[in-house]
Amino acid sequence: MIKAVIFDFDGLIVDTETAWYESYKQVSAAYGVDLKIEVWGQCVGASFEHFDPLDYIVEHANRPIDRDEFKREADAQFAIIMEGKGLRPGVEMYLTEAKRTGLRIGLASSSNRVWVESYLNKFNIRSYFEVVNTSDDVERIKPAPDLYEKTLRELDVKGTEAVAFEDSMHGMIAAKAAGAYCVVVPNNVTSHMEFTGSDGRLDSMAEKELNAVLASVAPSSQVESV
Repeated sequence: MIKAVIFDFDGLIVDTETAWYESYKQVSAAYGVDLKIEVWGQCVGASFEHFDPLDYIVEHANRPIDRDEFKREADAQFAIIMEGKGLRPGVEMYLTEAKRTGLRIGLASSSNRVWVESYLNKFNIRSYFEVVNTSDDVERIKPAPDLYEKTLRELDVKGTEAVAFEDSMHGMIAAKAAGAYCVVVPNNVTSHMEFTGSDGRLDSMAEKELNAVLASVAPSSQVESV
């Protein structure tokens, strides 16, 4: 019986992933670097400790790069790109449906808490989440299962009783390693990935109702509702 849904944040709820890629790509072009989406994809859903695209850019640049200046330029470009951006299609519909049917709702993000909470509050969706875990709460972030294991414990559900929604390979690996089902909803940066091992794939949460997704993931199980 499915009792809980757990959401990633960056790239899934709000598509910050594409905005970061576009900002780094635009700034790196001034240094003669064509930042391919496949290269950038190595850091999606994880952290720059796993793969820092700036290291790659510095290595391939046609002139020296001041890292601090590059980051300032990328941050400024990111802010411009994010102006007017909202939740990804279907996100609020899924949260509303999950709450209406009595599912427990968690969030597991490799980003820091200040970052995540600021966006949840900005879009007035913080109240949907019983549990929010971020990089501040675990020693190892995705693709390690720690974030999902902690979220499952705090929601008081087993992995087989939860469906995770992710947009990245690192996130999917983490969710599956924790024993949860995982449905991927790629964004523009991750849509080229195959996601072998996922329990389902959507182009957008708006394309299929939540209950139908959960039923397709665990057909022999029912969705617990109140």
